[in-house]
Amino acid sequence: MKRRLRIYKPFTRAGILEMVAFRVNFIFFLLGEIMKCFVMFFVWKAVYDSSDSTTLYGFSYDNMVVYLFVTFLSGYLTYSDGSYVIGKEILDGSIAMRMIKPVNFDMCFLFQELGGKIFQLLIVFLPITVGLEAYRWIVSGCFMLNVPMFLLYCLSLILAYGINFFFSVTYGFLAFYLKNLWGTDIIKGVIINFFSGATVPLAFMGGFGHILSFLPFASLSYTPVMIYMGMYDMGQIAFYLSLQLVWLVFFYVLSKLVLQSAMKRLVVHGG
Repeated sequence: MKRRLRIYKPFTRAGILEMVAFRVNFIFFLLGEIMKCFVMFFVWKAVYDSSDSTTLYGFSYDNMVVYLFVTFLSGYLTYSDGSYVIGKEILDGSIAMRMIKPVNFDMCFLFQELGGKIFQLLIVFLPITVGLEAYRWIVSGCFMLNVPMFLLYCLSLILAYGINFFFSVTYGFLAFYLKNLWGTDIIKGVIINFFSGATVPLAFMGGFGHILSFLPFASLSYTPVMIYMGMYDMGQIAFYLSLQLVWLVFFYVLSKLVLQSAMKRLVVHGG
């Protein structure tokens, strides 16, 4: 394990340096995501203002505000652009350089992304979490953060990132067959946002939402958010964390199988 960490440590450092070097791009991307979050905030404000009930499907207005921003935070931290990077490298031929290096193909992407995640934890996660807890304290009049539940949320977030990473890598390997993933990658993002509960909470979808909660998409966003908000009991938390672990193992194995198959069809364009 120590040897492996020593091998991939430079990739993590490269991920941190990349975030620092392209900090303007990072800032504008973050601002764009925050603006989308506020758009959803005003949409749901209008929904609650026009409703005769103060609670919709178990969500009060204050719950929905917290849900929106925790969903944004969770989605941002668990996001993986593995499919975009792999598709781009296959298109321009630079994937060949990765193939000749004596390192694990997908681990290079993983440790490089982890470098960026360290930067995001310090710059994004901590300030927004403090702001959310300040909002909950102002609204409720008491300190709402449950430390054990927050730690379980962090565990769920780690599993969600693992699922998203290996799902994205698996999807990226399809570029060996399709040659270009730009259009389908956009469709993938829309589907994930809807099925994961990032656009509309799964509780609002009735029986269909209950079915979606067992799919891997819910594990990417809905599960960690509901744990953070304390809307799952311990039995549900244990079940959904176990489900996340199952999906993580599934996509890890699937990524290895797809890569083995895709390598037999490798055609490099450019390079």
